[in-house]
Order: sequence, then structure tokens, then C-alpha cells
Amino acid sequence: MERSINRLNWLIGGAQGSGVDSAAGMFARACAMGGLHVYGQREYYSNIMGEHSYFQVRVADYPVLATSDRIHLLVSFDAETVFLHSQNVVPQGGIIYDPKLESTSLERVPTMDERVRHDLAAYLQENGARDTLGDFLELQAKRGVQLYPVPYDEMLQKLASELNEPLSGLKRMTNTIAVAASCALLKYGVEWLDKALNDVFKGKKRVVALNIRVCEMAYEHMSGGFAHKFSWSLEPRPTHEKRIYVNGNQAVAMGKILAGCTFQTYYPISPATDESTYLESHEVFKLNDRAKSEMGALLVVQTEDEISAINMATGAALAGARAATATSGPGFSLMVEGLGFASINEVPVVITLYQRGSPSTGLPTRTEQGDLWFAVYAGHGEGPRIVLASGDAEEGFYDAIRSFNWAEQYQVPVIHLMDKSIASSSQTCPDFDVSGVELNRGKLLTEEELLSISQNGSYKGFEFSEDGVSRRSIYGQKGGIFWKTSDEHNETGHITEDPVIRVKMMDKRMKKLDTIASEILEDEKLAVYGDPKSENVIVSWGSPKGAILEVIEMLRKESISVKFVQVKLIWPLPVHEITEHLKLAKIKIGIENNFSGQLTKLIRQETDIAIDQLIVKYNGRQMSIDELYETLKKILSGKKVEKKVVLTHGT
Repeated sequence: MERSINRLNWLIGGAQGSGVDSAAGMFARACAMGGLHVYGQREYYSNIMGEHSYFQVRVADYPVLATSDRIHLLVSFDAETVFLHSQNVVPQGGIIYDPKLESTSLERVPTMDERVRHDLAAYLQENGARDTLGDFLELQAKRGVQLYPVPYDEMLQKLASELNEPLSGLKRMTNTIAVAASCALLKYGVEWLDKALNDVFKGKKRVVALNIRVCEMAYEHMSGGFAHKFSWSLEPRPTHEKRIYVNGNQAVAMGKILAGCTFQTYYPISPATDESTYLESHEVFKLNDRAKSEMGALLVVQTEDEISAINMATGAALAGARAATATSGPGFSLMVEGLGFASINEVPVVITLYQRGSPSTGLPTRTEQGDLWFAVYAGHGEGPRIVLASGDAEEGFYDAIRSFNWAEQYQVPVIHLMDKSIASSSQTCPDFDVSGVELNRGKLLTEEELLSISQNGSYKGFEFSEDGVSRRSIYGQKGGIFWKTSDEHNETGHITEDPVIRVKMMDKRMKKLDTIASEILEDEKLAVYGDPKSENVIVSWGSPKGAILEVIEMLRKESISVKFVQVKLIWPLPVHEITEHLKLAKIKIGIENNFSGQLTKLIRQETDIAIDQLIVKYNGRQMSIDELYETLKKILSGKKVEKKVVLTHGT
């Protein structure tokens, strides 16, 4: 088999709390510092400690955008990881494992789901093998998988003897051994791991030195004793492009900071919490690297519940702050009444909604795109709002800025849809370009303007206007009128039940949707990829973007053309633009991470265009490029498939 250079799918797993995340971060950083492109996806149970956690990192010398079912190198801290993931390791791929676990039986893995245990027991029985990890590994070796035992404890004991320190204090460096063993096997220079360690442990010279020594021991171990050479390797690719390695939570948080957000509320809920905790750790920040004295700040408040979170953010927005809250589905459910108040009072508040498995508590730490209808229609009655959806971390950064601009420009709540898949995926991307970023505060009056208007009695906080947007004052401005009520009101904000005023005020608010639809640029509503002339059209939104982009490139190499229309502005839906892309398509395919195909049904409702073929996934796992490629290839090759294809890959 030919060696594969810079085409690697690496997966590490172990019990939660055993260092899986830190090991994956270290490996990804080492690869990124060598100029390689990285995409990582974290999967974990909703309990705090003990259950199985794993992290896949894909590495290449071209941008990688999604996960794969095919594992080239599996790294394990425990027996469960080997049992769960070994069958996804390709022939000639490798497994790094702890040899002391070979006698562990399937029955002695207490955290494994019973359905999985039953399936694995059947697999072992069918192949005439006993239920120990050693027997399981032998089955993998028979199909060509290479085995690499790494005695973590022995290596740490050797280091403890060198340093004359207790072994217990060095246990946490098991993850460093795992990463170093991987890099050694991949012929990736230890200097890149050295750089990553210095980045992770900045200012901690002794910690860095200890970890580097452990790396050297792992490289020594992997350099001898194995007769076979591994078929995959990594080579650095120096680049002048400035890149960052970031996950979705961090990207949105950074976008909020740049957008001038000064107030964020939250009640802890996965997977949204990480965004707010990131903001908490950066509440005070430098505005300019060249002028160290120029500092900026924002206030992050953990509230007693989500009702308080939306109401506090709304109050801050009324007082002139760029204010936001971040939550997930169950929390957004509690925010709906506050969302109605913000709608009737035309408050520019931003809600970042991280979707997860549903309904109810559902799958707290798994991904889904089940909240599209909820985001569009949440609340009793009708009120204008903007709903936009990001497709990856990079889009999340820029969309966070757009959210604040649009909220203030049109004086509506903006719901920014993310999901767990994007929140916990990490990727290398070009350093965010902030040169063209502008902050648009809409019709916000200065104090001088407000005083001038107030003196002649013409200021009305809810003044009727052609575009539906009134001139806005903020609490505390001289000359301002600050009547805000949850009831219907007249132009000055006073309660009214006059039927004529009611109609005019409803028309005024809803007119904003027409204004939004006409003013937002087309490339902010949609993104189009692939062959623009193809009659095979995919429509999707949010996190499937990465897998779709990789797959249409794979199909292009097989002379199968596809056009991919990514809908970014969900509401108001860009009806005209979507219709133009779909009206002449021969095959229209919708791809979504939910049961119903929520976007495809919204498109049917608003355009009267039916989507021919639906591909969905709702098992809580991200779409992989392998299962999506296989399904699209069948559809586009004319093979008979169900009208709705359900993807099921994932552990």
C-alpha cells in the first residue's frame, strides 16, 4: 500500500475526565503549527465524568470541513474506546492502546450502552472469538489493522524514577504520551509538538519541560520494536497565511466582542454555556495592540433562569447597550414570553440559539437542527424577527456581527442559529478579516437630535414610517419618551385598543419584514457553491455545509456536477432568490439534521416548490462525508432510494 501523506483521520477516546480534550487540542495545535489544515469534532455524554468521550481530528494540506467514518489512527486510553471504534479503523490503519487492558472483558466495561454491548458480543461470537480486548484486537489484526501497544504507566514510572517524584503526580501526562506516540508513528517532527506544548502551557517552564521529556520517551518507544511501517504520515507545510484554530463557541464570542456587545446574559445550558464562559474570561480586553492603555469591557451575567436572561438583555438594549443572551432549545422555550415583549416594543436584542437533541431535555450534548420552525414562529401572535443560521465557526464570527447590526438597523429581535456540531467543532481558518467590519446602529438618535425633535413635539418612539422603522431613543436621554408596555400602544407608547391604531401599528411592525427582505444583500441571504449551472441542486442550512462541500468536490472529480444552495437568512425567507435557483432544477435535494426536513417544508410553504429528495439525520451525531457521499452518489446515479433517506452513522 502506498504511503498517504497529509491525509489523516485521527481519533482519540477515553472516559470523560481522562484528558481526551486536552490530548486532541495538543495534537491539533501541533498539526496546525506545521501549516496543516485541521478539523476536529468533540463527542461526549451529558454526565460530568466517566462515560465515553471521543474527539476526531482530520488533518490535510487542504481545508477539511467535516468528520469521516474512516479512522486511520485510533488512540485509546481505555478498553471501551477500542471496543467502540476499532471496526471503523481501515485496513493498514493503526490502533494505539494500553497493553495492560488486553485481559479486559466486554462485560467489565460498565459504562457501555447495553445495545452496543449486545451487538459487540454478537460480532465476537460470529467470529469465534472470546470477549476480551485482546481477542477483539486479534480480529482487527486479521483484517490488516496494525497494533501499537504503548505502556503508559511503565513510561510514567520511568519518568518518576528519573525525577524522584511520585507516579500519581505525573498521571495527567498520559495524554501527552498518547499524542507523542501518534506523532512519532506519523513521522511528524517532535519540534511541532514542542511548539504546541509551549503554547498550551505558556509561562509554565517546568510543566513544558516535563511534557517534552515524556514526548522524547514516547518517540523512543515508537521508533523500535514494531516490524511494520505505518502507511500514513504527516509533513509540515510552511505557509505565510495567518490562520487561527477556533471552535464555534469561541468564534461567536469573538464576533460579539468585535460587534461592540457590552452586555451578555445566560443561564448554564449545554452547548451554549461555553460561549458565555469564554466571554467571562475576556470581559476586559485590549482595543488596540499598539495602544496598550486602550481597554474595552463587557459585562456577562449568569442569571437565575432563562426568563431573567432574556428580560435583562432586553432591558440593557433599551438602555442603549448592544445586548445578547445565549441559550439552547429548552432555555429558549422559557424565553418566548420575553421575546414577545421585545417584539412589541421593537427592541434590538440578540439571541444566540445553540440547537441540540430534542424534545424536552433530549440529547443535551448531541447535535440537531430541530429548532428552525421554533425560531421562526416562537411566541403567540405575530411579530417581526430575523433568523439567520451559520454553517461553520467562521460564519459564526461574521454572523454574530451581522446580528447586532440588523437588530439595531431594523429594531427587531435577531435569533442567531448555531448547533452543537458547530459549537464543539474546532477548525483552522484564515484569521478573521475585520478590515471591512462596520457597526450600524440604525436610526439611533444622538442626544442633540433628540432634544431638537422633542422641543417641537415631533418625537414619537413608535412613529409610523414608510420602512416600519422609527427613530430610536434610549433610556436616560434628555428629551426622550420612554413608555414601554407589553400591550398594544400608539406612537408615543401609551396603551390603546383603538382598532384603527391597532391595524396601523401591526402594519408598521410587519412592514419591517419587507424592508429586511429588500435591503439585506443576496450574498448575506444565500451562498451558492459547486456548479452554478447544474440541474442537480442541494438545498441545506447550518452545519451540514462542511460535509456537503467536501462531497460535491468528490463528486466533481467523478464528473458529477452539483449546485449547493446554502440558505443563511432563514426568516424572512429569501423567496425570490431561492425560487430562481430551484425553478429549473431536475433533481432538488434537501439535507438537514432533523426528522422533518424543516427548511424544505418552509420553502414549500413560501415558494410552492417541493423538494424531490430528502436526506436527514437525527441520531445526535454530525453528518459524515462517507455516508453523505454514498447516499448522494446513489441518488445522482439514478438508483432507486426512498424519498426520505435517514443517515445513521455514528458512535
